[in-house]
Amino acid sequence: MRRVCFLLKVRQDRIEEYRERHAAVWPEMRAALSETGWHNYSLFLREDGLLVGYLETEDFEAAQAAMAATEVNARWQAGMAPFFEALDGAKPDEAMRPLTEVFHLA
Repeated sequence: MRRVCFLLKVRQDRIEEYRERHAAVWPEMRAALSETGWHNYSLFLREDGLLVGYLETEDFEAAQAAMAATEVNARWQAGMAPFFEALDGAKPDEAMRPLTEVFHLA
C-alpha cells in the first residue's frame, strides 16, 4: 500500500464554507472514493488555508484516473474548484502533487 500526501491552498475567504462542505460529503462521493481505491483518506486544514491531504492506495495514478471517470467526481470538483488558490485552470484533484516521503515509522 502506498502512502500519499499532498498540499493545496484553500482561499482564506472560503475556509468556513470549505469546512461545512466537508462536514457533509455526499454519500455517493464517499462511495466512489472507496470503490476506486482511496483508503484511509484524510484532509487536514490549517487556519491560513493550507490543506494537507493523506491517503493510502495501491496505485495513486490508477485511483486518480478511476475517480476522474466518475460522474460524481466531475460534479464535486466543479463545485470545489472556486475554493482553491493557484490551480492554474486545473481541477483540484488534478492539482494534487504527491510529496516525497522521507521517513516512515513502521
